[in-house]
Amino acid sequence: MYAVIKCGGKQYKVQEGDYLNLDLIDASPKDKITVENVLAINDGELKIGTPTVDGANVELEVISHGKDKKVIIYKKRRRKDSKLKKGFRRQHTRVRVTKISA
Repeated sequence: MYAVIKCGGKQYKVQEGDYLNLDLIDASPKDKITVENVLAINDGELKIGTPTVDGANVELEVISHGKDKKVIIYKKRRRKDSKLKKGFRRQHTRVRVTKISA
């Protein structure tokens, strides 16, 4: 059984027991989160929502918060003799899928 959910403007294909790194969510570890934006669900037969499947939800358990690896942004202008170097680390929330219900 799997489901396609929408969280934070992104779509994820999840199964029970999967771990995900979502955008930062305001929740403490061991909290339960319910996602109702289920776009499709497959429990033997595929159900596709318009835009979401009615009555379907996915329960997530917050594991921890963290930061991704640093992404370096480097710009160099050849003629102006100027350069710019910046870094960015995305904050994320690590969650585990505990239950998918249709």
